[in-house]
Amino acid sequence: MKSFIGAVLFICVAFSANAQLLWKVSGNGLNQPSYIIGTHHLAPFSIMDSIAGLKKAMNETQQVYGEMKMSEMQSPATMEKMQKAMMIESDTTLTSLLSPEDFETANKFCKENLMVDLNMAPKLKPAFLLNNVVVMAYIKHVGKFNPQEQLDTFFQSQATQKVDGLETAEFQFNLLFNGSSLQRQAQLLMCTLNNIEAEVENLKKLTNAYMKQDLNTMFKISEERKGNQCDALPSEEDALIYNRNKIWAEKLPAIMKAAPTFVAVGALHLPGEKGLLKLLKSQGYTIEPVK
Repeated sequence: MKSFIGAVLFICVAFSANAQLLWKVSGNGLNQPSYIIGTHHLAPFSIMDSIAGLKKAMNETQQVYGEMKMSEMQSPATMEKMQKAMMIESDTTLTSLLSPEDFETANKFCKENLMVDLNMAPKLKPAFLLNNVVVMAYIKHVGKFNPQEQLDTFFQSQATQKVDGLETAEFQFNLLFNGSSLQRQAQLLMCTLNNIEAEVENLKKLTNAYMKQDLNTMFKISEERKGNQCDALPSEEDALIYNRNKIWAEKLPAIMKAAPTFVAVGALHLPGEKGLLKLLKSQGYTIEPVK
């Protein structure tokens, strides 16, 4: 399950029993509070109507920080980096990574849903395909989903002053497309394609939990295990979530001290003993749910 969620980029011990997405960060030398909100790439904009204090939090902050600066994704230089990162540079091809049967399964899905014939694009990395498989499967099964409505992009578009990212687009490309071997990428791609209906149902449950602002249930869903090769490895969990949490927790104090900040990152980065909220609390900040 974690591999599927991690592909959309996407993901304990409960930090709070309250259903909550928006948190206030104060104390520890801050003259004005900052706010942290958990986002979800597949959630509709309607969720914002039910988040208490959201408008006030946005009005009280002077800058918006996301996982990355979304506007940079539109630049030719960034697009060129993404195109390079998603392609296999060695002599390896999809046909050498996948068995004939698996290649046929993948190609059938890609032709029907992505309008891509893998025979004509044999150098696409399996991780790139997996990202698109997840999104297209969700669009196909959830009619109300609008891929043009992204909460991360919306919050950054509302900023009146500075917008920046905790990471660069290049870092995220490297994480998604180079974070594991091509063989492991192929394995995870087939894990999803061979269990696509169950994966979509789990992702529906994840999104429903997000719409209820239930971080605890989201975490439990993301932690479900099959007991096979499709489960996320500890090193993959660290790279995708926990190591990034540590780095963000190190960066945010200076950012929040410079100006009251509205921070919008993936919801599954917030809860748990290794979650961003607990890491900031351990530094002496007061973390409160916004009511």
